[in-house]
Amino acid sequence: MSAVPTDGLDTPVLDSKLSQLLQRVAEAGGYAFASIATRASTGDPRAAEAAREMAWEQLHSGPWHSVVPVWRDAYAMSCLYVAKNHFTSREFELALKALDMGLIMGGLTLRDDLDSCIRKVSSALRGEEFRDAAGKKNEWYQHFTLSEVAKSLPSKSFSCRTVGKKCGLSMEGFLQQHFLPGSPVIISDSMAHWPAMERWNDVNYLKRVAGSRTVPVEVGKNYLSPEWRQELITFSDFIERVQSSKCSSADTVYLAQHQLFEQIDELRQDIVIPDYCFVGGGEIRSVNAWFGPARTVTPLHHDPHHNLLAQVVGKKYIRLYHSSLSDDLYPYSESMLCNSSQVDLDNIDEKEFPRILDLEFMDCVLEEGEMLYVPPKWWHYERRLSLEFDFWRGFR
Repeated sequence: MSAVPTDGLDTPVLDSKLSQLLQRVAEAGGYAFASIATRASTGDPRAAEAAREMAWEQLHSGPWHSVVPVWRDAYAMSCLYVAKNHFTSREFELALKALDMGLIMGGLTLRDDLDSCIRKVSSALRGEEFRDAAGKKNEWYQHFTLSEVAKSLPSKSFSCRTVGKKCGLSMEGFLQQHFLPGSPVIISDSMAHWPAMERWNDVNYLKRVAGSRTVPVEVGKNYLSPEWRQELITFSDFIERVQSSKCSSADTVYLAQHQLFEQIDELRQDIVIPDYCFVGGGEIRSVNAWFGPARTVTPLHHDPHHNLLAQVVGKKYIRLYHSSLSDDLYPYSESMLCNSSQVDLDNIDEKEFPRILDLEFMDCVLEEGEMLYVPPKWWHYERRLSLEFDFWRGFR
């Protein structure tokens, strides 16, 4: 067993900005929090827990966009104090959970402290976990033929145009043939050098580098389903639920729309941002992960930016409709869902949505090691054909 660090967690940013942060919280009405947080800073574990509870209540006092930003910093501060106490008691998993909650729900002011503490706690945990798995690879992806899953695809699949696939696509070729005219394409040879291509197929590796991390997951058929909800669980628990075959559609769990690579640096080191994201002077808007079991569906929707969907593990079917067809795809009228279609492609109500039946579309099966370019405002539907781990980058 490796030695467990005996010193505590260092928080230089918090130490230097504590007075300033407490003053800002007090000015926002948090006088009681400022008093309790001052006690927490001296190592009082009860005060640290009380401060975290108080900040948590403020984060849930109304819609997220209405939360006063300083309360997010207050929550991150209290999470750091809670983590310090757990680390001193060698309760490393509890310390890591507190730090992850600070990353997910807290503000940016103390981000450097959170990141450095996570690295230290993670190092301590890895000295004790997964020793028996060392040197063993536990793959979870089962290969299959398309004919085995064809019946699960939407009606008329592969009856129109198939998305073209290109190997050795130059930056100029991508810019002139796809980016500027807004034309989807599969790029088939630009991911082979990524460490993720080898590592993410290994369950033991994922558990070793991320198993104890707390992540936000989505539960339910998809985000349009009435039973849809969100939970916070460890990555190991998430993997076990993904691998379980006993879950109903209402209990299907997946990770989506989360900046996993901002949270877990080890996974970020396994990927490479393609040069295609920077054509035309573009910049990265977001890098989000999607991880979940077979048969899960992302409903027909569109995004405002250029997207590159990178398939690392598994396969998925994707259908694309041109942005000019928006009116015939019956988008929701509500502002929060206006980029989503009311049409369920897996069970189309032909009487309610007749115009979609004869629309032209493009589709494809995205394989491991391939990237799909989706132009802005193009509608797309995704069905996972196997367990998969992929991610997408929004850029402009």
